[in-house]
Parts: sequence; structure tokens; C-alpha cells
Amino acid sequence: MSMDLKYLLFSTVLCFVQVLISAAMANQQVGLLTLAGNREAVPEFTGIAGRARRAHLNMLENLVLFAALVLIAAVAGKANATTALGAAIFFWARLAYAGIYLAGLPWLRTIAWGVSVVGMIMIAVQLF
Repeated sequence: MSMDLKYLLFSTVLCFVQVLISAAMANQQVGLLTLAGNREAVPEFTGIAGRARRAHLNMLENLVLFAALVLIAAVAGKANATTALGAAIFFWARLAYAGIYLAGLPWLRTIAWGVSVVGMIMIAVQLF
């Protein structure tokens, strides 16, 4: 397995861990009975529960783009050292983003997101 695909796997695992954290924080805020119900009247999550949910949703949005880029590079035979570095940058920046968002540090969060975008751009440039 190429490093690009390994970082796609790591990023997918990170996304799954984020959903578990989000669910655990939501459970602490509104309880299991509310979460297990039909969720028609669930209040908006606040504090760390809200941040965990938003961090996970942001990861989902970015993971779709990242996965597409990595898979296109793999199928097109264009995976190389630059795409591997871009994938590594994406993963580590997203890991930092998750921790920073949970801690509630807005400007650092934005910087981490920007770094992850740089990783995706590095992969995309190799595809043209």
C-alpha cells in the first residue's frame, strides 16, 4: 500500500474517532435516551460537545475531497513522493485541527485547516 493510501486510511480512522468523541460529548450533554430517540427535539450542542460535532463535520467535508484526490492519484498512477508528502501534511494537520478545535483555539484551528488544504493542493497539482 502506498503512503498516500496509508494516510487515507489514517484519516478515515481519525474521522471515526472524531465521531466517537462527538457522540460521547453529546451523550454527556443530552443523555443516551435523547440520542437513541428520533432526534426531532435535540437541542443544539454547546461547549465541547458542539465543538466536537463541528470538528467532525468539517473532517467529513474535507475527507471527501482528500479521498478523491488520493484515489485519483492512485488510479492514474500519479502517486509519488509529493502526493505522499501532501497526504502526510493533510493527516497531521487534521489531527492537530481536531485537538485544537476541541480545546477551543479558533485562530490556531484556522491555521491547521489551511495547512491541511496545502496538503490537498500538493496532491491536486500532481494530477494536472
